[in-house]
Amino acid sequence: MSDSPQPYRVLARKYRPRSFSELIGQDAMVQTLGNAIRRGRLAHAFLMTGVRGVGKTSTARLIAKALNCVGPDGQGGPTIDPCGQCEPCKAIAEGRHIDVVEMDAASHTGVDDVREIIEAVRYAAVSARYKIYIIDEVHMLSKNAFNALLKTLEEPPAHVKFLFATTEVNKVPVTVLSRCQRFDLRRIPAELLATHFTHVVEAERVAAEPEALALIAQAAEGSARDGLSILDQAIAHAEMDDGPSLVTAAQVREMLGLSDRGSVRRLLALLLEGETASLIAAVREQYALGVEPLALMRGLMELVHAVTLMKAGRDIASPGQSTEEREMLADWAAQLGFAPLHRLWQLLLKGHDEVANAVLPIESCEMALLRVMHAATMPDPAEVARLLREGGASSSASTEGSSAGAASSAPASARLPATYADLIEAFWQGGKGQLAQELHDCVGVIRYAPPQFDYRPTPQLPADFLARLLPALREVTGTAWQVAAGEGPAEPTLLEQEQRQAADSRARILETPVVKAAMAAFPDAELDDRLERWSAEA
Repeated sequence: MSDSPQPYRVLARKYRPRSFSELIGQDAMVQTLGNAIRRGRLAHAFLMTGVRGVGKTSTARLIAKALNCVGPDGQGGPTIDPCGQCEPCKAIAEGRHIDVVEMDAASHTGVDDVREIIEAVRYAAVSARYKIYIIDEVHMLSKNAFNALLKTLEEPPAHVKFLFATTEVNKVPVTVLSRCQRFDLRRIPAELLATHFTHVVEAERVAAEPEALALIAQAAEGSARDGLSILDQAIAHAEMDDGPSLVTAAQVREMLGLSDRGSVRRLLALLLEGETASLIAAVREQYALGVEPLALMRGLMELVHAVTLMKAGRDIASPGQSTEEREMLADWAAQLGFAPLHRLWQLLLKGHDEVANAVLPIESCEMALLRVMHAATMPDPAEVARLLREGGASSSASTEGSSAGAASSAPASARLPATYADLIEAFWQGGKGQLAQELHDCVGVIRYAPPQFDYRPTPQLPADFLARLLPALREVTGTAWQVAAGEGPAEPTLLEQEQRQAADSRARILETPVVKAAMAAFPDAELDDRLERWSAEA
């Protein structure tokens, strides 16, 4: 009689790391732990925090193995490379070691559960070097449970170690955090996940396209467990077809409701070109293919983000990125300014939130994209302020029907602020209130000859003033300026001029016969500010 087949184990469990060398993306933590173990500087409590699926509980179990491993010959001590062959290593890996206790705080939240631990820690380990308590999702313990644990957590017996794991470290009391050695497990980069998935499919004897694995890695959002679950589903989806199993990018997109990169690029191109009818038709075509409206909005946001990073000079090469895509991103980065890119991002972000909460997702998606398209043809606040100052709306006609890229360009014939006061007013109108205030209060003009400007700073002027001023000048006026700080003779700041004018006005009022007589008759009287303002206006 043949043995019954072993039940299938999902990939997320089958490929759980069995040693620190298999724990991907957490090299800094592994190095810190290794140094601590080698030097005998072991904390009595560890706290692992991070998003789901990055290896918090797996790390806790590996630490338990590392601290209790005795080696194949039974003579070994704590090590960052547990053998996996001795009885403690095997028992911990199989979850049956009597001295390694795992507790799920989500289902054991009360003070009574913690009291059992407090009572048990007084007794020495039965067969291991350390008695270890692993508490998963520790943030779900009640306030009373945390308080009951504090004293034991601060001064536990030498044979006890506490290992905590949580996805919401902000909910863990500071009194507990201060008693633990904390490790923040990072999101695993998509490139590293894709490489890991390549090894998994090879071990599973399944063929997969590199682009398919890259899509799964991106969808995992830094979580190895989520990625392996998606890969499990993709393999099952591929096995539905006749012939050898092959996980393709098209299958993954269909399974996840994703749009391919080429379609998203075409959508963004139509959006920037202002092709309303073609844009709506392309959105409906993607919707008919099973692409979720939210996925469309997210794809456009990722594309705008990639263009912005490329414009900022960052290399954004990623697995599966074609030469065509890279060239198109570079072309957009060269044509679009930062201002329209930021505007596109904000509009798409607002549209994404609307689609996520909409009763009619596809309709909301279309309306959001139409808003993006038409908002892109509107002049930015700096241009509006310039048009208002010039008193003419004729130039606004040139913005009708323009794309988002065209909206970023200031008119070549734009008139620069004639006076320094006009420049400050342009900053107020352009939404640069802080810079306008600093120009008013803390800057003495040495020479103002647009687009050149030399100034003498006051001690109150922030150190980063010039770095913030130059891009703001270009944004507000549409022209690159030459600005320099100097120590030469300069006019008083506008604030100083206003204060001097107010003092002169006050002195003149006090010298008038009527006021002098009133002050002599009433020695304790004070000059009302309203009289000063009335005098100045008169």
